[in-house]
Amino acid sequence: MNNLSALLEKSARDHNHLCPRQILGVRIGLRGIGSLQLEADQGSKRLLVITETDGCFADGLSAATNCTVGHRTLRVEDYGKAAATFVDTQTGRAVRVAPVIDIRERASAFVTDEPRHYFAQMQAYQTMPDEDMLTVQEVFLNTPIEHIISRPGMRVNCDICGEEIMNEREICCEGSIMCKSCIGSGYYRPGIKVCLPYQISSYK
Repeated sequence: MNNLSALLEKSARDHNHLCPRQILGVRIGLRGIGSLQLEADQGSKRLLVITETDGCFADGLSAATNCTVGHRTLRVEDYGKAAATFVDTQTGRAVRVAPVIDIRERASAFVTDEPRHYFAQMQAYQTMPDEDMLTVQEVFLNTPIEHIISRPGMRVNCDICGEEIMNEREICCEGSIMCKSCIGSGYYRPGIKVCLPYQISSYK
């Protein structure tokens, strides 16, 4: 519990406050690395965490695992779910940890002297046994782990927009190298190109 308290302090410090989803992220992070019998990542990049949402929950995961987006050990697949998959990149073994379906109701039943749901969750998520609040499932990644983490120095340019593509995220189509945006599967569509203020003034 002392370890949990320290991790919650770390998460709260990085996030500027502590909330139930951060606590849940820390608990799920600890359960995930425990299931794989790994330590929190200390720079080896053996542990990869794939979170199914961003925000407070992801900050809790990061506090517990030391995995970050910047180190490419934390990936966001935004399904809007407070769940995460933990991958041992050396063995390929992966486990998905998620809250039980009725976790909020269980939290209220666990802390009977707190009628306010938010604060009941704050207390319960710190003290409930893992088996009462979390599910752990062995899973198989649809994308091979070698493709997810890629290799250092892999860079090409898109034949359409000319922009650099890193980490083998390019798509080859009829002999052309294309980025996801140019092939039509990106998260945005090109609109009108605008100039930044400093660019506009430079033309005067």
